[in-house]
Amino acid sequence: MTAPVGARIWVVPGGHVPFPAHGPEPEFTGFDQLCVLNTTDHDADLTLDFYYEDAEPVGPYRVLVGARRIRHLRVNDLIDPEAVRLDRAYGCVLRSPVPVVVQFLRQDTRLPGVVALTGTMAYPG
Repeated sequence: MTAPVGARIWVVPGGHVPFPAHGPEPEFTGFDQLCVLNTTDHDADLTLDFYYEDAEPVGPYRVLVGARRIRHLRVNDLIDPEAVRLDRAYGCVLRSPVPVVVQFLRQDTRLPGVVALTGTMAYPG
C-alpha cells in the first residue's frame, strides 16, 4: 500500500462553461471538467458546491470516485440539485473524505474552427 496523495478540499475559483459551441457534438461541445485521482483504498464520496457572482451557492452535488480510480467529471453534466449555469462565471469547492488530486480542464469552442484546451491544477485547501 502506498501513502495517499492529495488533499481533502480543492478550489476552482475561475470556472466558466463556454457556450455556445461551434461544430459537431459531442466532440466540439465546450466544457469545464474536473479530473479526480483517488489513490486511496477507500471510495471518495465527493461533494461539490458552486458559487456565483449574482446568486446564492448551489450544492451539494454528489460524485463518487472509486478506490484507486480516476474520474473525469464534466461540469456541464452536473444537474442535481440544479444544472450548473452555462456561460456564467462560477467558483467551485470540492470536498472529499479521503485525499484526492484534482486537475481542471476547459475546452472552448466558441469561435468557429477553433478548439482551445486549457488545463491547470485546482488549488488544494
